[in-house]
Amino acid sequence: MKTQALSGAPDGLSALRPDAIYRRVHLRLLPLLFICYIAAYLDRVNVGFAKLQMQASLGFSDSVYGLGAGIFFIGYFLFEVPSNLWLHRVGARRWIARIMVSWGLLSVGTMFVNSPMSFYVLRFLLGAAEAGFFPGVILYLTYWYPAERRSRATSLFLSALAFAGILGGPSAGWILHNLQGVRGWQGWQWLFLLQGLPSVVLGLVVWRCLDDRVEEARWLSEAERRVVAADIARDAKGKLHPGLKSILLMPRVWLLALIYFALVAGVYCLSFWSPSLIAAAGVKDVLQVGLLSAVPWLAGLPAMFLAARSADRRGRLPLHCALAAAIGAAGLGFSVIFDDHAVWALVGLTVATMGVMASLPVFWGLPTALMGGEAAAAGIALINSFGNLSGFCAPMLVGLIKERTQASAPGVICCAFVLLLGALLVLRAPTVANAAKVAKVSRT
Repeated sequence: MKTQALSGAPDGLSALRPDAIYRRVHLRLLPLLFICYIAAYLDRVNVGFAKLQMQASLGFSDSVYGLGAGIFFIGYFLFEVPSNLWLHRVGARRWIARIMVSWGLLSVGTMFVNSPMSFYVLRFLLGAAEAGFFPGVILYLTYWYPAERRSRATSLFLSALAFAGILGGPSAGWILHNLQGVRGWQGWQWLFLLQGLPSVVLGLVVWRCLDDRVEEARWLSEAERRVVAADIARDAKGKLHPGLKSILLMPRVWLLALIYFALVAGVYCLSFWSPSLIAAAGVKDVLQVGLLSAVPWLAGLPAMFLAARSADRRGRLPLHCALAAAIGAAGLGFSVIFDDHAVWALVGLTVATMGVMASLPVFWGLPTALMGGEAAAAGIALINSFGNLSGFCAPMLVGLIKERTQASAPGVICCAFVLLLGALLVLRAPTVANAAKVAKVSRT
């Protein structure tokens, strides 16, 4: 591949090949972060599969399940901004390791739930423990990648969502099907145990292997570290660096938070209710439900990479994000129109997943290009925490509507409309060029 040094590289380093340097950064950082996010996402959404046995076993109604699934995000919301600010101060290695060990132990603890209240408490604590992981990694990537390389790096990290769906469905189905009654435990209890323990182990790996900043990366030569540091310094010049109070008062930050709320509504509608929608379409065996639920996430992978690559090359991030979100909304609508036919319902879920997954890495190119330093830590956490409140609202809304109408379709349609609203709002999102103009004016 033909490569050239970036314009921000110091004199005397132009002979270094930036593409080769960033490939080394990819290989060192992204596989570990990728695996950690798979573990995080499985621990967050495995209640969607546990529901297939857990609800009947404990006598939970759809509204109890929806509230328990969603209350995770209340704890997440309350602790997100403080957690990300703390990560910025003490370093990603220590803080991400702490997050993973604590949430892994709490996820395992969910196997001992025996009442609605214990379900609510553990889900809330799980959200509080995990708060800061996702925005922390998004912030962490800004320490290593300039804007023109970040969408692709973010898409590689976010592809863990799709892999979690690909691996989580079949593995959850296998556990529920084959471990039911083993050693006196039910399948859903084994599910929480076996998907929670890896997070604890990965937390210890993060503590051992992750480097906080480029300056600490002994696996890069000094010259290579200088190239990356120069790129990051150049990238930081056009960013905003307001204080926390200013961040809270910035309309563009709240617009981005509202857009992300809409996108996440689509993600969690798919994550929590896809197994139930597939089962309602006529697939009764839990192992088959798990296998079929992996299909949409498998299709979401290439959609995510293609969207990120196109956005990095063309730079029109709002348009790419809006188009992907609109496709996701259309797929959700299609899935419930044909909710009595398994094949067509699965086609709709697949299109929806492709659209939603493609929108996410492109979206995160917007706030990470607009803010830097502690402002980025607070702004990214605020956007993510507010956006993830839809993880509380969407499952609970669908659960309540299903309980009253005896059908999942109306609730899923509501989520589709929210996703479509996000597609419209993202067209008004600030661009990097606009942010640079604002920053220039504010400094004069």
